[in-house]
Amino acid sequence: MTVPSLSLLNRSAAFQGVFWMVITSFLFVGMTGIVRHLGTDVPAMQAAFVRYLFGVLFIMPFLLQMFKSPPSGKIIKLFTIRGIIHGLGVILWFYAMARIPIAEVTAIGYAAPIFVTIGAALFLGERLQIRRVTGVIIGCIGTLIILRPGFQDLNLGQLSQLCATPLFAASFLIAKKLTGTQKSSVIVGMLSVFCMLTLLPGAIYQWRPLTLEETLWLALTAALATAGHYTMTRALQAAPITLTQPLNFLQLVWAVILGMALFGEPVDPYVILGGGLIISATTYIAHREMKVSKAQNKQPPSKESEAPL
Repeated sequence: MTVPSLSLLNRSAAFQGVFWMVITSFLFVGMTGIVRHLGTDVPAMQAAFVRYLFGVLFIMPFLLQMFKSPPSGKIIKLFTIRGIIHGLGVILWFYAMARIPIAEVTAIGYAAPIFVTIGAALFLGERLQIRRVTGVIIGCIGTLIILRPGFQDLNLGQLSQLCATPLFAASFLIAKKLTGTQKSSVIVGMLSVFCMLTLLPGAIYQWRPLTLEETLWLALTAALATAGHYTMTRALQAAPITLTQPLNFLQLVWAVILGMALFGEPVDPYVILGGGLIISATTYIAHREMKVSKAQNKQPPSKESEAPL
């Protein structure tokens, strides 16, 4: 049995997709670990604001290029709405991250594609086929297994993450609409700007002086998040989403290990089971979306498909 050479692996799109997705899982779990480490010492809105402030500084060269040909007023309005929605989601995520185990936050967050599917049907007019409905139901069952309402008391951390998930899904739907006219770098850059502006009033209200250590930790959070979005984009460019989506489960694995090793968080089998069901459901939905998209690309566009989203 021969070992494939490095040059062969470099030419393999599937290997590159897997490689970038594994790196992505490490980066995002590293970010959540830092937020968990900071805990409740830094107010959620202030921590989120500082994270996006550093994010804006990191991408400033791209923003300066964008301002040479600024978007239209209608596009700016969409950027603003998305920034407000995403900013609220970030506040809730930071609040949850400081109060419940890393693995639980990660597992509940997996439900975002479920809300994206529902939102696309409600607001973008996309049809919900029986297979998509089945995926949504399985994903909801996975979420219920994690939360176990009626068998345990729901705390504010769980409720915060549960509320943050549909907000992130709404942010994704707006981004999907923007991809029709805007570059991905512009979409990411403007999200950082408008999230920072959304978080500014609350950060001022809750502001307390940060130590140098806290500032450096939040700067590292921004760096890991920015790098994570880059590596995730590389993974999606290299390989089909049906290959990369299941690898999101690695993030839950690393979250369990990190929470157990650094914060003494016990392994919750219900979180693992529920997270696995959600990942299975989102992978299935992604697979169906890709098959439908390929089928539509082979057919002449209808009047309905030509209508703006």
